[in-house]
Amino acid sequence: GFLLSESGSSYTWAKNSREFKVTPWSNDPILDPSGEIFYLRDEEDGLLWSVSPLPIQTNQSYTIRHSQGYSVISHQYQEIDHQAFYWTPLNDPVKIVELTLINTGEKRRKLSVTYYLEWVLGVNREKTYPYIVTEMDHLTDALLARNTYHDHFPDYCGFLNLWTEHPVKERSWTGNRHGFIGRNGSLSQPAGLRKASLDNQTGASFNPCGAIQLKFELEPNEEAVIYCLVGAAPNRITAQQYLSRYHKQKAIIQSRDEVISFWKKTLGQVKVSTPDPGFNYLINHWLLYQTLACRLWARSAFYQSGGAFGYRDQLQDVLALLHTRPDLTHEQILLHAAHQFQEGDVQHWWHQETGHGIRTRYSDDLLWLVYASCRYVEHTGDHSIWDQQIPFLTETPLRPEERERYAPTRESKETANLYHHCLRAIERATVFGPHSLPLIGGGDWNDGMNKIGLEGQGESLWLAWFLYANLKKFIPVCLSRGDQELAEKYRLIMDQISWAADNNGWDGQWYRRAYTDNGDPLGSISNTECQIDCIAQAWAVISEAAPEDKAKTAMWSLYHRLVLHDKAIISLLSPPFSQTDPSPGYIQAYPQGVRENGGQYTHGAIWAVIAWAKLGEGNLAGELFNMLNPIYHTQTQHEVQTYRVEPYVMAADVYSTPPYIGRGGWSWYTGSSGWMYQAGLEWILGIQRQGDFLIIKPCIPDDWPEYQVNYKFGESAYQITVKNPHQQQTGLQSLFLDGIALNPKTGQIPLIDDGKTHLVVAEL
Repeated sequence: GFLLSESGSSYTWAKNSREFKVTPWSNDPILDPSGEIFYLRDEEDGLLWSVSPLPIQTNQSYTIRHSQGYSVISHQYQEIDHQAFYWTPLNDPVKIVELTLINTGEKRRKLSVTYYLEWVLGVNREKTYPYIVTEMDHLTDALLARNTYHDHFPDYCGFLNLWTEHPVKERSWTGNRHGFIGRNGSLSQPAGLRKASLDNQTGASFNPCGAIQLKFELEPNEEAVIYCLVGAAPNRITAQQYLSRYHKQKAIIQSRDEVISFWKKTLGQVKVSTPDPGFNYLINHWLLYQTLACRLWARSAFYQSGGAFGYRDQLQDVLALLHTRPDLTHEQILLHAAHQFQEGDVQHWWHQETGHGIRTRYSDDLLWLVYASCRYVEHTGDHSIWDQQIPFLTETPLRPEERERYAPTRESKETANLYHHCLRAIERATVFGPHSLPLIGGGDWNDGMNKIGLEGQGESLWLAWFLYANLKKFIPVCLSRGDQELAEKYRLIMDQISWAADNNGWDGQWYRRAYTDNGDPLGSISNTECQIDCIAQAWAVISEAAPEDKAKTAMWSLYHRLVLHDKAIISLLSPPFSQTDPSPGYIQAYPQGVRENGGQYTHGAIWAVIAWAKLGEGNLAGELFNMLNPIYHTQTQHEVQTYRVEPYVMAADVYSTPPYIGRGGWSWYTGSSGWMYQAGLEWILGIQRQGDFLIIKPCIPDDWPEYQVNYKFGESAYQITVKNPHQQQTGLQSLFLDGIALNPKTGQIPLIDDGKTHLVVAEL
């Protein structure tokens, strides 16, 4: 895959976005340097510019368009129209750039195009470049590069090619970065492009790069299309096969059509139309794309290039795919189950390709396996997943003094079905402290609170809610498998959690967040910092463990104390940590109002939207959803300059204190995209599925007159219209399927894959 910014900065990877970068990754938002550049040069006067705004920006405007699966950069300069179309095929590790040039002037033009890149072939160019060897492969006319010293990918072969069906006057290349940039040179004024041609040097003795140059002529109104191929393959032969395959225009165009078709089909499984265009835009286009392309597949973005699977992370992400790609949810659940140790705990994150991961004391990771598995079965009705056999990992447990351990992933000889994997997770998680709340261990969902329970006494009220929610979902599974004693045991634990939360968690107007090792509360009015925490209130509602009156009171406290209405920000906690002693963890190292330390941590803030919807408060759910919608942070030029990240995808953070109040950060690579999709589709629009039934339980703003949802089930289409003539927020009064009345109280619509279009009309 690859990443492309609006400046044209790009980095490409193969196999794993961190462990095997083909070209350099940078997260410098000021300079935004690129390791890949497309240059254009007028061969008559030597004028040089770049296809993208950087590194050589002209005085003419650029148009940059990002869509699902491709990006386009368009520009006109010196009577040359050029458009660069970027994409990667669905199944091949090749980045394709189609550059179309049109001579709009009245005279013949002599031009050259040069594509330049810097090889990494590993994690970090500074460490890998001495070992990279380049060569010109005369079989394919491509530059190849190898790093045989890579620990995990020694046989991988990077490649670069530039070709066109337009007549070429001259072709040259280089693998010599020093010669291309020159002494005291730069990528905006490279020495190699002040010469007539590149030096055709490759080998082992150079600071490596890859650059290919083509020279050609364009008559007035004539068009030329140049194709650039960048990628890496497991070996030289496979690289040559990819280069040969995409040296045909038909294959290239077909691959682009397949990409566009794939995303159209995937995102077209569910289409919504509401009175809120910003809502529609996110739900129909960007949230699922962000979740699938960035979070699940790339596992990389501008602010982080991790490449790892996070145990809790991708299990949450795939919940958003249940309506469109439940097969990917199924696959991910089994993958994560295979990263559970025999003792029941799990790898916090791991690199699948290198076989290494980290074992920690985080207390919530393992329960996400239970939660995701139950959600999958509830949605699909596929109970067979419980009997899937999956191995455990084996490793010496963490010693008392160890907080974490990075080690090779070793599969044990012991296997069990998914049901027993979940049992082992629950047994590991049901360990309680002096307030009868679950031990927080080395941290829970908020990783930054990683010092609260290191001595084995700290407790988490949020974890109590989450454990309760898991047990409530898992007890019916136990009963369906005849484990009545286990079900009764879990009911007693649920009763204990409810009692402990009510007696030891309630602070008078909201629920506390945690207890430290020394028994002090966090998230209490008695604290000077972190008096109230968002997720402890939201999950009191989501888990259904709290009494309704206290749950509502807690949510109103959240609304008044954590929602900055004039700034459209929902803080994770307030006030931020600064002087708390002992420190709750690395969260206190963040500046106040940034990331988890009192900023808007969007992932957690979305749970407040879901909580209000569960309480039937459609106006509040809609209000908070719009606060979180990036589109509504960028309506004016002033807002754009304040927010400063993409307006079409979710950002993990929005800062809540001056001088950066309202500034977005850590966009794309955030679990908030998947939860935002679920909040919008399942809780506001109320479109949920339970096996062979679609459930409609809307909770919408009362000023919405109606909305539509087109929902595909196999080859069938369900065209759903929900009308709201009486300005209600929730509660169906009537429900019809193809003119036949159904029970509006259950909201159940039978799903039949008969290839027909079915009309559903509901009224609030």
